[in-house]
Amino acid sequence: MDCTFSTLAPSRVGFMRHDTLRAICEQHPSIATAFWRSTLIDAAIYREWVINVGRCEALSRMAHMLCELIYRLRSVGRIKDHVAEIPITQAALGDALGLSTVHVNRMLQELRRKGLIATSGARMHVLNWPDLVHAGDFDTIYLHQRNPEAGQ
Repeated sequence: MDCTFSTLAPSRVGFMRHDTLRAICEQHPSIATAFWRSTLIDAAIYREWVINVGRCEALSRMAHMLCELIYRLRSVGRIKDHVAEIPITQAALGDALGLSTVHVNRMLQELRRKGLIATSGARMHVLNWPDLVHAGDFDTIYLHQRNPEAGQ
């Protein structure tokens, strides 16, 4: 692989040989279509993040990332009553956002001070979704989700 990655929570990871994957895609075109669509979505997310990290202020970056995490968790049924478990450290947030841990802490404090979020350990409660979306200049279009209500 040309990169390394790790999980934030206990996970199962499987590896498949390329020739095996090609054979499956040839035998099952719908699987090939799903991989193709996933690749297009990954590219859209990558473009959004290049812009987010390269051009946005720290508070906007943080709000955008939280909106994306919450939106995606909601779309798969992992958030309830605007509360989500997000087991990510401030150091990992900093790595993702190109910010120091100290700056991440300041941005989280600012989002709390503005009444947009409340946190307790890994638990995040979104207190004001519309204003968090506005702070992060978050537009769901790049995620290509089929559930338009997922962000509300």
